[in-house]
Amino acid sequence: MTDGPLLEVRDLRTYFATPRGMLRAVDGVAFALRPGEALGIVGESGSGKSVTALSILRLFGPLAEARVSGEVRFEGRDLLQLSEAELRRVRGARIGMVFQDPLTSLNPSLPVGEQVIEAARHHRGLSAAEGRQRGAELLELVGIPDPRDRLDHLPYSFSGGMRQRIMIALAIACEPKLLIADEPTTALDVTVQAQVLLLLDRLRRELGMALIMISHDIGVVAATCDRVLVLYGGQAVETGTVRQILDGARHPYTRALLRSIPRLGDSSDQRLQAIPGQPLTVIGGFRGCRFAPRCEFVIDRCRDEAPPLDMLGPDHASACWRARELPETVGPDLAGVR
Repeated sequence: MTDGPLLEVRDLRTYFATPRGMLRAVDGVAFALRPGEALGIVGESGSGKSVTALSILRLFGPLAEARVSGEVRFEGRDLLQLSEAELRRVRGARIGMVFQDPLTSLNPSLPVGEQVIEAARHHRGLSAAEGRQRGAELLELVGIPDPRDRLDHLPYSFSGGMRQRIMIALAIACEPKLLIADEPTTALDVTVQAQVLLLLDRLRRELGMALIMISHDIGVVAATCDRVLVLYGGQAVETGTVRQILDGARHPYTRALLRSIPRLGDSSDQRLQAIPGQPLTVIGGFRGCRFAPRCEFVIDRCRDEAPPLDMLGPDHASACWRARELPETVGPDLAGVR
């Protein structure tokens, strides 16, 4: 792993025009990712996680009038400044993406083998025979039984977990340097979810890829990532190593997410604690801390001034005026989450 970042995102802003005003889906997010590193991006629905991922590759449909600004430097090039043709040479080849719903992401009328090898044939110019061989290798790599025979099967003939493995095979066909996984285990049962997470972690290490894991479940991220970025209302509210976040979260929102993780052996007085209020959707302007309306530690300054992302120590930062005053622990058995 080299010292320089593979991906560096600076002041990323993605806005959408709506009848009610400008929706600020991502509003000033910044982070860096080193080669081979795994970063988890967590937050509730609507926090800006998926839009951040889509903004990196500008994967918005023609009807989505997205205004994207800032810098997304990948291998030294700002992806936001590339033409659509130049960006197509990056998608799939250098950066792969796994979406959360493989049933809608896969073409139901094409054999999975054709879909898995499409990127490899496009970017590497493989012949039909070479493509089929590569397809079988990829299906075997992600744990599909009888891979050569299954190349000709349609997506409906696979289970949900197998379809997600096929999506992963498609995303890594060209051995990208970065894999973005957007809620890859949302629709899967717990056992299959664990298998997919283990698969992603193994492939990251074997292929030397960096990984961005997007999830609303901080426990999923803790199991697979080195560092965590917590988003709320389109902004970063805390970032740190997995251990710093699990053992010493310094933002009230991060702490609230941690309290919502179920643990074996919870007694009746240790039930999951819901975060009061509703997730914030920022349309137009907003004054002060975006979490203030739901925060148990709120003070007047929080409502008037937006806190910056303040470094609390090596690799650990929090956007909270009271970050240094908060109690040291979040719960009695927090360390047991991982």
